[in-house]
Amino acid sequence: MSADLSNCLVPDELWELVAPLLPTFAARPQGGGTAPRDERAVFTAVVYLLTSGCAWRHLPPTFGTSSATAYRRFTVWTGVGLWRLAASGGAGRTRSPGRGGLDLGDRRRSLRSRQKGGSLTGPNPVDRGKKGSKLQVLSDAQGVPLAVAVSGANMHDSLALKPLILGIPAVRSRRGPRRRRPVKLRADKAYFSAEHLSWLRERGLVARIARPGIESGERLGRHRWKIERSIAWLFGYRRLTVRYERKGSHFLAFLGLAAALTCYKKLAKLAT
Repeated sequence: MSADLSNCLVPDELWELVAPLLPTFAARPQGGGTAPRDERAVFTAVVYLLTSGCAWRHLPPTFGTSSATAYRRFTVWTGVGLWRLAASGGAGRTRSPGRGGLDLGDRRRSLRSRQKGGSLTGPNPVDRGKKGSKLQVLSDAQGVPLAVAVSGANMHDSLALKPLILGIPAVRSRRGPRRRRPVKLRADKAYFSAEHLSWLRERGLVARIARPGIESGERLGRHRWKIERSIAWLFGYRRLTVRYERKGSHFLAFLGLAAALTCYKKLAKLAT
């Protein structure tokens, strides 16, 4: 049963991309301790948690690992940046080295935090000031998530523009240098500011951001469905619909894993 679940949730092609990124666990020099667990089984358990949205203590025993072991391994992988590397590697494989555009958007709906505190949370202005988080997503024209971030629900959207642009991974190309810079950036009015326009021009980016009170956002709406589709793909993983993690790094880790799985599905579709 465990092998069937591993092959179903983590195909061989995806495991080949993730396995080289996993840190090695050396045996204790004094001996003793517990026997090492299968890395793929633990990784499959984490994917199951992301997909189903169940609690750690409700992890089925069919994966061959306990919930405590899966949580400890997940914490170690989060500390070494595994999910960021996996998402960047998948985005670099699926992106085309040609000229393209970017779509930037956010989503704070249905991200109420079940924790009374925790990092990367803030009073949600559209939910009577209750604690919540906001997802910031940057995707290409095909909907592939290139950079993701988590912030408090009260943080203004414009503050996430520069970090997301700087976090764009390099394109994996067989010929020529890797292309890091896109051509156009489409975003909502909330990301508009004179400082951002100047910053984007310095980097050769053409901004397609409607000016508040001057231009209509209808033309931008023709392309908004792309970023909405990307966010819908991410929200298909039930662990992201409501934030249960007290640690913001753990919630961001699940978001990075969801982005990596989305990139893999796009890569598998292109391969077929």
